[in-house]
Amino acid sequence: MTMIGNNKRIAKNTLLLYVRMFVMLVVSLFTSRIVLQVLGETDYGIYNIIGGVVVLFSFLNSALLSATQRFLNYNIGKKDEDATHNVFCMSMNAYIILAGIFFLLGETIGLWFVNTQLNIPEERMYATHWVYQFSLITFIINLIRVPYNATIIAYERMGFFAYLSLAEVILKLLVVYLLYVTTFDKLIFYSLLYTIVPLLITCFYKKYCNRNFIISHYKRFWNKEMFKQLFSFSGWSLFGSIANLSANQGLNILINIFYGVTVNTAMGVANQISGHVFQFISNFQMAFNPQIVKTYAANETDRLYSLMFMASKISYFLLLVISLPVMLNMNAILEIWLVNVPKYTAIFSQLILCFFLIEALSAPLWMFVQATGKIRNYQILMGALIFLNLPLAYLVLKIGMPVYYVWVVRILVNVFVFTIRCLYIKRKYAFPVGVYFNKVMIPVIFVTLIVVPISIFIKNIIEGYWSQLLFSCLVALTISLVSIYILGLNKNEKNYVIEMIWNKMKKNHGN
Repeated sequence: MTMIGNNKRIAKNTLLLYVRMFVMLVVSLFTSRIVLQVLGETDYGIYNIIGGVVVLFSFLNSALLSATQRFLNYNIGKKDEDATHNVFCMSMNAYIILAGIFFLLGETIGLWFVNTQLNIPEERMYATHWVYQFSLITFIINLIRVPYNATIIAYERMGFFAYLSLAEVILKLLVVYLLYVTTFDKLIFYSLLYTIVPLLITCFYKKYCNRNFIISHYKRFWNKEMFKQLFSFSGWSLFGSIANLSANQGLNILINIFYGVTVNTAMGVANQISGHVFQFISNFQMAFNPQIVKTYAANETDRLYSLMFMASKISYFLLLVISLPVMLNMNAILEIWLVNVPKYTAIFSQLILCFFLIEALSAPLWMFVQATGKIRNYQILMGALIFLNLPLAYLVLKIGMPVYYVWVVRILVNVFVFTIRCLYIKRKYAFPVGVYFNKVMIPVIFVTLIVVPISIFIKNIIEGYWSQLLFSCLVALTISLVSIYILGLNKNEKNYVIEMIWNKMKKNHGN
């Protein structure tokens, strides 16, 4: 496929994923508000720290998804269908084994930790145990789904995700309705429903893949060498994700130990807001990732670096455009959305979005490392650095600093990790870090230093609640888009944007 064809496919896939994300965002914001009202702060906090394991185990699922996707994409790039089919079957074998391992760990060490270490009100321990069991089952269901998810992404059938969002919307609205009318313990019932939903979604995945891809038809196949290769790659990916899991859920646990479940509620709401915003960027990067791996497999070095630079820079700019108006007006947005806003929610949300801005830059870099297949030393180094979040956060809380400083620590650690990541891939893979800095970092820094101060200044001089909210969002959005186009994009990128808009206008006019 030509470069123009690849770019069109990326653009199409990105658009489909954005449509899906917009629908899911609207529904999630509505349902999460109702859930918080129905459950109350205490039960919502319990679900965030216990049921939130499902969300945080998504870090592990993401690692496994990346691992499987890497091998599928690599063999698709080599145009070897038999090898691709074998990869799918061995991936399924590996994840069934992993599911068994995690189930044993969850029912022993995990259960002990919940019973002895967490700060949960005694009268809600019975419900907490049910939430934990349902969360563990949900994680296993999501784990088994990984090979199907990876197959859809590897073949770049992003339209499926857009269509599936309709089913997810219906199921989420049904969950909220049933939660509202049930006479059972609402926390337990909510956890049960959120176990049934991923089970149904996994069935949709399986049916779609079996209908559209020959490689997704599971067969009894075992190759010791491939299993070792897959398990090793997945294992080192898991190590890195466990480091992220410890940094994220570890902060939640530390906050629970020092402050109790009410502050966990604020963290849960903040994670929802920032997570929904970051999903826009994840969808954009999801459209790029298969091309990065396939281009690496085809040994098209110039094309590979061009994709990485574009993905890194545009990911940051997209997140900046979306998150800046939100961060400027976080208090107002939360008051409109939730009415009764848990303490610390706004500052948590703002800091998490700052953290994700760095993540937006980093993602194409670690996807490049995944494409090489040589990840052991990389994951050991990155994982060790990310683990620093826990002792540093504990120290901050122990000396009496405000609770939100745990996220200040995480942002500083992430800046350090990003710097080491750049230096590592330069040394190990001869990645042109100097070119990356000139083409990506300088425009990113320049645009940020212009857009942020001007937006803050204009917001502060506008008077009136609604006037400040509406005009500051409009001004931040306008200044961001203009600055990015003039200062952030190079000539080729500007021409590409103009061409896309012009073609879209012609298409609409023709219709």
